[in-house]
Amino acid sequence: MKQALRLAARGRGTTSPNPMVGAMVVAKGKVVGSGYHKQAGGPHAEIFALQQAKSQSRNATLYVTLEPCCHTEKRTPPCVPDIIHSGVSRVVVAMRDPNPQVAGRGIQQLRRAGIAVDVGCLKHEAAKLNEVYVHWIKTGRPFVILKSAMTLDGKIATAKGESKWITGPRAREHVHQLRSRVDVIAVGVNTVLKDDPQLTVRLIAKKGQSNISRQPVRMVFDSRLRIPLTARVLQGIEQSPTAIATTKMASHKKIEQLRSMDVEVLVLPQKRNHVSIRRCLQELGSMGITSLMVEGGGELNASFLREGLVNQVCLYFAPVLLGGQDAKGLLGGLSPKHLGEKVAVSKLHLQYLGDDWLITGDLRPKL
Repeated sequence: MKQALRLAARGRGTTSPNPMVGAMVVAKGKVVGSGYHKQAGGPHAEIFALQQAKSQSRNATLYVTLEPCCHTEKRTPPCVPDIIHSGVSRVVVAMRDPNPQVAGRGIQQLRRAGIAVDVGCLKHEAAKLNEVYVHWIKTGRPFVILKSAMTLDGKIATAKGESKWITGPRAREHVHQLRSRVDVIAVGVNTVLKDDPQLTVRLIAKKGQSNISRQPVRMVFDSRLRIPLTARVLQGIEQSPTAIATTKMASHKKIEQLRSMDVEVLVLPQKRNHVSIRRCLQELGSMGITSLMVEGGGELNASFLREGLVNQVCLYFAPVLLGGQDAKGLLGGLSPKHLGEKVAVSKLHLQYLGDDWLITGDLRPKL
């Protein structure tokens, strides 16, 4: 199962909105077939493994990291009939599929066909691998990562907004690896006005670490549509789609201009004169968006955190100090009045990236 999980991880960044799945067929102690789900709309892991095993799958054991699918409301046929037809005598499943269309039904069908099914082998590792998919299925919202680069004293920019570059080359390359794994990169309009970022995946291609098969959607939160039509996030829409979340406060003419440029404009309810982030995430989730990384400034970061919508933080620290009450911090807005309102971060992990450090941690979002 460990090998199957490693196989599954190869699909990171290309299977959304589907989960990452790996499968292996073992006959007489020997692996005779293996495969993983490579991209949404393509064959599932079990099919690759069984096709490779061919006749050797008869009376063999199939190891799969997620319960095989049994429903037909998708682009590919269900896997359960093919597994039954293959002649395997046993299936070992790491975890049940939380998707209500499956949710144990795949396992039931296999057992009814006389196949022995064991469930729970390395289930925690399997759940961690597909935490994004599980969160999306259970909440209907994308899994949110809050990413930021800062000094040791928590400053993300000078008082004038200068932030390039706080961290070094290895940290910036790592950011692009993260970008390649998410469906959406989100910023606020102030970041666009000050930095004019591209918000694309670039640096990993230079090192040959990955073939960039897709670019994440670039999303701008802009309640009044202040974004200039010349902004770099509005260029290259064919390769790098862009969406803007706005409100009824925006100019109808500007909305039509942006839509004529093939920009997806979402007109959403407002909260405190800003786009309702929760409503936006619900809308994105219904569109099949399973993950979103916030790369905004302090105000947008604080809004996501205040709404209890952050699942994970990825904080890059450079070994420098900036100081000053007027410098920009990680979280904008007003400080909580009581220490009891602090936000706990768990399962901290430290990684060295050249001269910089990356600290990742989990948060418990509000449902």
